[in-house]
Amino acid sequence: MHPPSLWQALHQRRYLRSGWPWRCALYFLTSVPLGAALLVCLLVLALAGSLLTVVLVGVPLLLTLVLAGLPLLLTLVLAGLPVAHVERRRLRLIDPAVPLADAHQDPPRTGPAAWLRTRLQERSTWRELGYALLFGCLLWPLEAVVIGTVLGVSGGLISTPLVMTTAGGGEEARVIKLWLVHSYPAAFAVALAGLLLLPLLAYPLGLLAVGRAQLTRLLLDASPRQDDVRVKELSRSRMRLVTAFEAERRRIERDLHDGAQQRLVALSMRLGMARLDAREEPVAGLLAQAHGEAQAALVELRELIQGIHPRVLTDRGLAAAIEDIADRSPVPVDLDLDLPHRFLEAVESAVYFAVSEALANVAKHSRATRASVEARVDRGRLVVRVRDDGVGGADEADGTGLEGVADRISVLGGHLLVSSPSGGPTVFRLLVPCAPAPDRRLDAPTAR
Repeated sequence: MHPPSLWQALHQRRYLRSGWPWRCALYFLTSVPLGAALLVCLLVLALAGSLLTVVLVGVPLLLTLVLAGLPLLLTLVLAGLPVAHVERRRLRLIDPAVPLADAHQDPPRTGPAAWLRTRLQERSTWRELGYALLFGCLLWPLEAVVIGTVLGVSGGLISTPLVMTTAGGGEEARVIKLWLVHSYPAAFAVALAGLLLLPLLAYPLGLLAVGRAQLTRLLLDASPRQDDVRVKELSRSRMRLVTAFEAERRRIERDLHDGAQQRLVALSMRLGMARLDAREEPVAGLLAQAHGEAQAALVELRELIQGIHPRVLTDRGLAAAIEDIADRSPVPVDLDLDLPHRFLEAVESAVYFAVSEALANVAKHSRATRASVEARVDRGRLVVRVRDDGVGGADEADGTGLEGVADRISVLGGHLLVSSPSGGPTVFRLLVPCAPAPDRRLDAPTAR
């Protein structure tokens, strides 16, 4: 349930007794220094960047100045990002009902170049720059006038007796530079009028704060368009398909484990017992051959079941499954896992096979002597990093299976980031939105 909005509070009798007038005043008071500082920064970046990027052909010194000025102009373009971050938090003072979410996307790869390219291609970056220019050049001076009027008029009236005592020598006082009072009764009457006026001014202050909040939402809120709604619905349908697919994989794994595998185990045991009783050839040789083939088929079936859906992942969770992968890896693997709870089956399965593919590539292609796997939950996302000390050069399009991993992770709304410069190291990073599964515990096997 969302908290009441400022607009709803304005229609209630207890508005003046609530904290809303003070929140509105604090919002406008903080706007003034923030806006003034922003205006100075924008002017410095714009002037310095423009002067340094003046181009005159044939002057080597100016070429250096051009290279120095471009980062300043680029910083000016990106100035809206920190401003929008602060404004989203400051908006909670007057509009806490629905917090503004960050509209920026994670870059497809690691590194500053990928981050910068992503930010410059986003509409949100340019919308936030427009908001920063509007805030720095127009909004904060208007808000300074508003809060100055409210505090100046009321404060000037209320402080009349004090002014008469100090500056007026007890004989007279000028009331907000408009008229004179010559006695303390008149001064206290003016102060009483100021106290009565202060609650009345709280209502227009609240109305202005409502308008200011709506303007901020209009410029900074990335409201979903019809196409975005269709994309979200498509993503949800893909997620449902993935969930159904994982359920089918578990059913096949369970049928093979409880059916065909148990029959092969029983057959292998009977063949072994028959070999003990059969001493003569060629029956003993045929039974030994059949026993060996049954054991080989059992090993292959167990590997097949492990590839479909590992039992350790179902029973003990993602951390135990990653430990199992690390134990079976030919390259030594250091683990740093901080996974406090179970996740949805689709998330655990996708991350498990992604880590399995990454460690398989380490063993096959990297020529690494050691690898590491880190996994933890950070701000609602499961972050997994696989790193090796190999030769690098990994690419999603070179047939190592990374493209399939990226497709599988993207269905869950996650990202695969690969950094693998020539010479190494290779860093394989997964970012997957996750939520704890309330019906799955780490301390008990999953009910079958």
